Amino acid sequence: MKEVINAMTIDVEDYFHVSAFEKYIKREDWDQLPCQVEKNSHRILDLFDAHNVKATFFVLGWVAERYPAIVHRIVADGHELASHGYSHVRATMQQPYEFREDVQCTKKMLEDLGGCAVRGYRATSYSIVESNLWALDVLEEVGYEYSSSIYPVKHDLYGIPHAPRFAFYPKENKKLLEIPITTVHMLGHNFPGGGGGFFRLLPYPVSRWLIKRVNQKDHAPGVFYLHPWEIEPDQPRQKELDARTRFRHYLNLEKTEQRLDKLLRDFQWGRMDEVFLFDGPGKSFSHYSL
Repeated sequence: MKEVINAMTIDVEDYFHVSAFEKYIKREDWDQLPCQVEKNSHRILDLFDAHNVKATFFVLGWVAERYPAIVHRIVADGHELASHGYSHVRATMQQPYEFREDVQCTKKMLEDLGGCAVRGYRATSYSIVESNLWALDVLEEVGYEYSSSIYPVKHDLYGIPHAPRFAFYPKENKKLLEIPITTVHMLGHNFPGGGGGFFRLLPYPVSRWLIKRVNQKDHAPGVFYLHPWEIEPDQPRQKELDARTRFRHYLNLEKTEQRLDKLLRDFQWGRMDEVFLFDGPGKSFSHYSL
């Protein structure tokens, strides 16, 4: 049986951008904080180069504007350049006109910097949920071909638990493809299996088993994601965090890069556009009205 090619994705943002820090770090202070995203993005790019892996990088416009060398290298190394919006504002906190301006301007900025088309978008903190499905229409209208913004899990910050686990068209007669992060369905629930904090929380063999199960049982590609700050154990520590936020953010940072190296060895990986936006036999995605 031909080995499944999974999609490797990186959300290019720094430690102080995360949604869980919103009430602890003011946006107006971002430019005064020590920024590590450039260094850590290049570390990840070096690791991908060593394994001959191509990936999709969802780049925050705020980062691209200040560190264009990241964008240039992503494109030069043969990776896919995609959008993560401009300033890490959750889509649930934006009005339709604000969301449109954000995703449209960021798309143009990235295309100008990268000299290539930007086809994909991922919302901050997977913040396209049942209350703002209009955002999918906006994405299609401004020219995106796919989104990876709906997470089919139950979570305190995001998620549509009943959404399909695999790539689908969210609306009839629409061309925008939604590509969820990987989950495994067990005991009547969807369990996260595609990276982020769960990759740091769970022992590596568990993460490997979850992705292998999707490949072998569901006969489907997995979608994995990571942030550059997750490979930096020496990042500046924020004070006065609540216990849950501190646990989620700082857990096992010292182990992530080694785990990522193992993951790159254990599976086949590719770009989102090459895994999902291909023409030919086998391309068939269902429509599912949310």
